[in-house]
Amino acid sequence: MASVTIISHSRLPLLMKPQFTILNKPNAQFLPMPISRFTQKKPKMVVVSAIGDAQKSKKRYPREAKGFVDEMRLVAMKLHTREQAKEGESKETVGLPMGEWEPTLEGYLKFLVDSRLVYDTMEKIMDKAAFPEYAELKNTGLERTKGLTKDLEWFKLQGHAIPQPSSLGISYAQYLEELSRKDPPALICHFYTRYFGHAAGGRLMGTKVAKTILNNKELEFYKWDGDLSQLLQNVREKLNRVAETWTEEEKNHCLDETEKSFKFSGDIMRLILS
Repeated sequence: MASVTIISHSRLPLLMKPQFTILNKPNAQFLPMPISRFTQKKPKMVVVSAIGDAQKSKKRYPREAKGFVDEMRLVAMKLHTREQAKEGESKETVGLPMGEWEPTLEGYLKFLVDSRLVYDTMEKIMDKAAFPEYAELKNTGLERTKGLTKDLEWFKLQGHAIPQPSSLGISYAQYLEELSRKDPPALICHFYTRYFGHAAGGRLMGTKVAKTILNNKELEFYKWDGDLSQLLQNVREKLNRVAETWTEEEKNHCLDETEKSFKFSGDIMRLILS
């Protein structure tokens, strides 16, 4: 997956390990159809058609005694190279070395605008709570839309033109909307990669950009109300509870979505360098 630009600790990852006691110094982590008619009844996830294939699919990922969040983290880490993370297995690089970063203000504004669209879409989905899984993940304290809105207003006051969302952000938001109507396990994979990734690798990236082009200004995008470690732990417990209601096929389906969530996030992150 050479086109993805997600960043690990040495290359700014998007997601963090499950230990949340040292978030002030994040560990190396990875930094995610036709629209069906909505029904209140949760659709059964059909991943395989034959009994033999279904039995095989159940063994596709190891079940972690610590909880499903650890499984999501492990699958994500395997998309990294061994150079980027000790659990990495990918033969393709999924991030850029920090030394090669040359962020631009114009590109960073594009990234912030697209990020706000994606977070706003995700947070509205959780607020509407069309499925029980979503109700568990509303008002977690990890929400980013308000902070991003304040940041973009600040840039506007500094005289900078705020761009419209790009096709990348629009496509991602539309994809999340489609998943939200029919596929909670896949959507929750994107929820996990977005919020946990931003709390780890996203913060490191923000520090780099602030130092390079913002005179070290800390944006609201990288601030949380309350203790971030505890917020993450609370959401981790919620995600584990949600996954307990899923079948093995649904769990595998959620994990299968990880690479696609990386692709969407990586494409938007690359805007910083445009």
